[in-house]
Amino acid sequence: MSERKPAAPSCTPGDELAIGAQVAAYQREFPDVDPQVETIVSTLSRVARRMGVAYSRQLTVLGITSAEWEVLKALVVAGNPYRLGPGDLAKRLGLTPAAMTHRIDRMVTEGLVTRERDENNRVRVIIELTEEGRDKWLESMRMAAVFEEELLQDVTPQERPALSQLLGRMLQRIEQTQPDALGRTDDLT
Repeated sequence: MSERKPAAPSCTPGDELAIGAQVAAYQREFPDVDPQVETIVSTLSRVARRMGVAYSRQLTVLGITSAEWEVLKALVVAGNPYRLGPGDLAKRLGLTPAAMTHRIDRMVTEGLVTRERDENNRVRVIIELTEEGRDKWLESMRMAAVFEEELLQDVTPQERPALSQLLGRMLQRIEQTQPDALGRTDDLT
């Protein structure tokens, strides 16, 4: 007579198993899994996913997408006068030039950026942040700051440097060991 494995805990649509139950299911199916490592990784994954949803909701309130916010951020990070070429933007965001062109087209229509020919080199195009684009970026940062402070309310000011350092080391490791730290997977197809 064959031995039956216990059934996995059932979930209703939209529900997730508690991290501990998820890790227990992993251990049942793959006994070699390190439960401590799996708990950390599963928790980080869930935190990242839920943060992404929260940020997307905030951006929806502002009438911009996460993809548009990434362009605004790249221009802000470039510094005043908040200008970059489309190729530079594409490279910084890990996009193809065609994908960048489509994104810029939408953003020009929405008044978030302008697209002008470089006066010194008429072949070169410059993408520049508009006042409206900068205002939307600043408001998104204000909203994010409130959310992030709430997110970290259970981490004391004394614990935050250690958490920051640990997460930084994890990020550095994955950036060193993965073929593309920006998250593009086109090399896998």
